[in-house]
Amino acid sequence: MSDPEKNKRLFGTNGIRGIPNEELTPEFCLLVGKAIGTFFNGKIVVGSDNRLSGDMIINAVNSGILSTGSETVMIGVLPTPGIQYYCKKHNLPGVMITASHNPPQFNGIKCIDSDGTELERSKEEKIEGIYYSNKYRTARWDSIGRSILDNSGFDLYLNGIMNMIDVKKIRERKFRVAVDTGNGAAYLTTPELLSRLGATAVTLNANPDGLFTSRESEPKPANLKYLIDLVKSGGFDFGIAHDGDADRAVFIDSSGNFIDGDKTLTLFVKHYIRKGERVVTPISSSDALEEVCSKAGANVVRTRVGAPIVSRTMIQEKARLGGEENGGIIYGDHQYCRDGAMSLGIVMDILSKEKKNLKELIESLPQFFITRKTIPARSDFSILSEMLKKEYPGWEVSTMDGIKLRNGNDWILARPSGTEPIIRLFTHSQKRERSEELSSKVEQLVMSV
Repeated sequence: MSDPEKNKRLFGTNGIRGIPNEELTPEFCLLVGKAIGTFFNGKIVVGSDNRLSGDMIINAVNSGILSTGSETVMIGVLPTPGIQYYCKKHNLPGVMITASHNPPQFNGIKCIDSDGTELERSKEEKIEGIYYSNKYRTARWDSIGRSILDNSGFDLYLNGIMNMIDVKKIRERKFRVAVDTGNGAAYLTTPELLSRLGATAVTLNANPDGLFTSRESEPKPANLKYLIDLVKSGGFDFGIAHDGDADRAVFIDSSGNFIDGDKTLTLFVKHYIRKGERVVTPISSSDALEEVCSKAGANVVRTRVGAPIVSRTMIQEKARLGGEENGGIIYGDHQYCRDGAMSLGIVMDILSKEKKNLKELIESLPQFFITRKTIPARSDFSILSEMLKKEYPGWEVSTMDGIKLRNGNDWILARPSGTEPIIRLFTHSQKRERSEELSSKVEQLVMSV
């Protein structure tokens, strides 16, 4: 990226991603910072997760921003939604240095708008245009920007979450929670939130480790064995795990069962939805949402995959509730972005008002199953699309995002990743075995190309 081809897109679905000192060189990050400072032209919030390369990238981006005459507010290591909340409350744009759930060798640069949402594509294109045209603002020596430090973001973020839930009822329940922060950015915020909510927290991996040596950052069942075993040992109301920048949360019920993020989203919608409202979610989420919303007199609006797309659509549709099937809940009354700690507060809020435990609440939802796989992208995606159409003739086809084929309650979604050279595969059915069967069959097709 330090010598990119002309007009190559820099920002993917969740910011710029790459390997530091390979794609993300200091020189490249400096120029991106200059483009960001030129575009925003004012005070800019800067924060990060705790990856090892964070200091190098922050310093390079910050130097570029300051060179344009823009000022920066350095708020340190926080979950991405914590920085977004700071931006929203102070009406300031921001830059988050993170690669979210990607492996530790990656890092990234994500821009945040002054309302706390991830920057929309049209604004990213303007930053890219500044970068490629080299039309940076360059301040005189006496007008170069300054950096200030502000450590108030931690309390601001936690207080914002607590204002959205019934703290009194939650404290009365005296929850016992097993929490795995995955050595990531929530290593302080989530245990502290649990403490303030009167819960007993037993923590795993609640130390900042930019190498993610304890487990991979993606909070999927294969990476959460120790958390699942801990919850199974007994005495916990539930377990929770985050990804690297803690904009997502997944849960483990008191019996040690991993709860699919899709089911957590459905539970959230079921308990928070109001008649006549709209719920926004990507085409990768299960059909359970339609059933829940139909019973409540509400509607579902489907989008392409990507949290920024869901957030923007929620704002356009004036929707309070939305999210993704990967554990990313978006509660518009709080802020229009995925928020892992807010998801924790929501689950505790629901449990404090119900007589059922988390397992019983999940089992009371419409039962659909999604199998997810990531497959190396071995050829042009259009080849796979044509193969799927031939393999499943008569199935309804949608090309909103990748290709989705539907036959009743069975569907297949294949889409190229916006952050990695892989294909993301989703298969859906009312029976787990059928979902897994579809997944295996499509995987074989992909690998045969």
